Amino acid sequence: MLGFGESPLSIYLNDHLAGSTAGLELARRLHDDSLAEEIEEDRETLMDVMRRLDVDRDELRLAIAWGAEKALRLKPGGHLHDAEALSLGVEGKLVLWVALRHARGDDPRLEGIDFDALIARARSQRERIEQERLRAAEQELA
Repeated sequence: MLGFGESPLSIYLNDHLAGSTAGLELARRLHDDSLAEEIEEDRETLMDVMRRLDVDRDELRLAIAWGAEKALRLKPGGHLHDAEALSLGVEGKLVLWVALRHARGDDPRLEGIDFDALIARARSQRERIEQERLRAAEQELA
């Protein structure tokens, strides 16, 4: 059931924005500055999409995502858990860009947003995270 004033588009984009908030923290925790920079740029692009489509940010949802990521730090685990969580988040971002290209690719408000480049970058991020995930698996599961 939708909350007051929430459209499916608003919920969808805010869920992804919340995920990007947690993902940025995970990338920073993995000490991958270039990946964190890219995720921050993608997050800015998502916020630009939201502005263009007149979708307000759900600050409560963002705070919950930020807090959830901080709470996960208390859980025993290591680099492998972080890499896997970030991998799932980047996969989610990839499907976000694909869905937006498919559903809104001809919306004049989104003119100038290169969804193909965003999709390619998400795939590249996913491959880089996979390499890190496998290194962490060797260290933590051997």
